[in-house]
Amino acid sequence: MVTIGNAHEDLIHDAVLDYYGKRLATCSSDKTIKIFDIENNGNGNENYKLTTTLTGHEGPIWQVAWAHPKFGSILASCSYDGKALIWKQQLEQPQQWSIIAEHTIHQASVNSVSWAPQELGAILLCTSSDGKVSIVEFNDDGTTSHVIFNAHSIGVNCASWAPITNTTINNQNKDQLKLQRRFVTCGSDNLAKIWKYDPTNNTYIEEAKLEGHTDWVRDVAWSPSVLIRSYIATASQDRAVLIWTQDKDGKWQKQLLTDEKFPDVCWRCSWSLSGNILAVSGGDNKISLWKENLQGKWESAGEVDQ
Repeated sequence: MVTIGNAHEDLIHDAVLDYYGKRLATCSSDKTIKIFDIENNGNGNENYKLTTTLTGHEGPIWQVAWAHPKFGSILASCSYDGKALIWKQQLEQPQQWSIIAEHTIHQASVNSVSWAPQELGAILLCTSSDGKVSIVEFNDDGTTSHVIFNAHSIGVNCASWAPITNTTINNQNKDQLKLQRRFVTCGSDNLAKIWKYDPTNNTYIEEAKLEGHTDWVRDVAWSPSVLIRSYIATASQDRAVLIWTQDKDGKWQKQLLTDEKFPDVCWRCSWSLSGNILAVSGGDNKISLWKENLQGKWESAGEVDQ
């Protein structure tokens, strides 16, 4: 295990590896983003070298997200200051990053940023405490367009894109690709909701409402790969994690990850890239790993307590 000491001067809220696992971006309540290069020192250990500190937000930064490398070296960030910023690395000066776009449409804290699957294009999904979700599309001609709508009455805490299931659609057929745009949101109204793109009005409509938690839903994660079926995990302040799967009629069914409550609030949930292992982090400062057995029950696959 590698520990990076003194990375920030305040609480760290997110840490994300880029597509190739060669860089780490972290963000903090100290209003900065730090980017580390990961170098292998030859004996199996990795060194994390701080290369850049980004400043531009005026409040705590909650989340960062790397875009797919086909769009360039691009990072999105969101903050309590109500903004989402898009940063791009300068090719001539790799240590220099500049803000190429500011998304300032929300009236309150922007709580999460998430890039769409790369097949859909350079599209950023933002959630906010103002109860709204916005989708920003960066078009090929350099322009941007956005859609914003009400999603959760008290505030939206997080969102996660659905994976692309129809991989046979060719990139030239943009209208067909748009119909694949789906995502799930979670909010302070104890709900998660699934949204799908509506081409008639160029907006997103509610496809399903996932009811099961008794307190704020803090995080939601759609499994990135479609295995036997599609999985969604929701983590809540009610100290429970629910796993949602679709039955043959298309209805979403819920299952408790574990019969016993977690020791503290469940803050985050995250799937492995293969989609079969779920990591859950909570207020007890532990990360637990879970895997589904052949009987369809979820069982512990380990724990990280640092």
